Amino acid sequence: MKIVLLGYMASGKSTIGREISKKLDMKFIDLDDYISKREKRSISEIFKVKGEIYFRRIESLYLSEILNSKDSFILSLGGGTPCYSNNMDLILNSEAASIYVKAGIKTLVSRLTAEKNKRPLVAELEDDKLVEFVAKHLFERRFFYEQASMTVNTEDKSLEEITTEIRILLY
Repeated sequence: MKIVLLGYMASGKSTIGREISKKLDMKFIDLDDYISKREKRSISEIFKVKGEIYFRRIESLYLSEILNSKDSFILSLGGGTPCYSNNMDLILNSEAASIYVKAGIKTLVSRLTAEKNKRPLVAELEDDKLVEFVAKHLFERRFFYEQASMTVNTEDKSLEEITTEIRILLY
């Protein structure tokens, strides 16, 4: 089985993915971590040194590499991954089940405010601009996210409730 979790940054994809991987005894892969290891630098460093265009190119390359592997896995994508190149087509045409991890703007802004230094796209934004940025971005990206084969709304749900819902959807 292959499972791909997609959604906006800070929606909880990695946390949920790690939890599901424990419950299903499957390998967990965070695409950003995978890219960092392969490139031998953090995502923030890649953005600073090589730029977003370079990052999006290698992101697509590594996504394809993972999706084409023979292994079972749970893969957590970066928030923009499905929106660039032909990444959403790669996901939809793979053997993987795709799940949109959906969180509300208020939740996303709260989480992003707490971890701005780890998020290159929002690191330089003033807090009062973050709500507008997230709302606009989410509107632009929703088209891609909603192509996933399943959607899980995470608002007001515990990690246990979310992982149980995903397990039910998968089986």
